[in-house]
Amino acid sequence: MNDDDYSATELGSHWFERPTPEAAPDRVEGEVLRFGPGVTAAALRRAENSPTVVEIWHGTLPGVPAPRPARSRWPWRYGFAAVVLVAVLLFLAWRQYGPGVAVRDVTVSAPGHRLGCDGTADVVGRVRTDGRPGTLVYRWERSDGTRSGALREKLARGQKEASLHLLWTFQGPGTHQAVARLVITSPGTHSSAATFTYDCG
Repeated sequence: MNDDDYSATELGSHWFERPTPEAAPDRVEGEVLRFGPGVTAAALRRAENSPTVVEIWHGTLPGVPAPRPARSRWPWRYGFAAVVLVAVLLFLAWRQYGPGVAVRDVTVSAPGHRLGCDGTADVVGRVRTDGRPGTLVYRWERSDGTRSGALREKLARGQKEASLHLLWTFQGPGTHQAVARLVITSPGTHSSAATFTYDCG
């Protein structure tokens, strides 16, 4: 062959150094190539550019621990709200159904002047409480030996004082020193008395 007449328009395939495959697929199943652990990046690029369908195994490589799932914090978040709700409900129940009214003090006042003929004395008993709702049970006792039956006075929440009245009427001539006593029987036992004079000459 004359070198002067030779013109190379393309090189034969033997002029190229073909790259050696860096990794071969584990197995070939028709058109699907399955790659296992240890597949290199170059092999993955070749598989992605290939017209065949490639299924890449996404398992965990040996020696690499699986990530732990994040712990949920919702029990703590809602637990605090539940504790607050229970505390509020207990407080409301205690106010509604807890200890009832408590008596602090009992006083009785009578007319400061002499009561005239056929007069009526207005004896007032004042009961001071702690302001809780409840019912007072009480009776009046008079020095003439009579007493009332059990009487009741209902107190609303926030009411810290109750005024209880005894109207005692006198008739006829004479002079009498009268004593009126208020006795609280519930809650607890409390009493107080007041004295006044009836004078009809």
